Amino acid sequence: YAKVFTACVVAYAFSPIDLIPDFIPILGYLDDVILVPIGVMLALKMIPKSILTNCEVKAEEMMKKGKPKNWIVGSIIVLIWGLIIIWAIIKIYRLIN
Repeated sequence: YAKVFTACVVAYAFSPIDLIPDFIPILGYLDDVILVPIGVMLALKMIPKSILTNCEVKAEEMMKKGKPKNWIVGSIIVLIWGLIIIWAIIKIYRLIN
């Protein structure tokens, strides 16, 4: 049940559909500022302490090793952004001329 609740909190946080739409001044963002942290807090209380401590130990071990690097995927992302920028420059140049 903790996994399902946590998945629902994450889905709500990333969902474009809100309880109160964002275009309503102040209240639109206030629901995100209040509901998401409360959901995270409740999800953390649902997870057993032994699992949390185990995950904390694994996270500390991973931080000691350093972040994993994937240069191939990083290069592909930079290449895609470069192509998008070149395409946009060409379109703007053609639009101006």
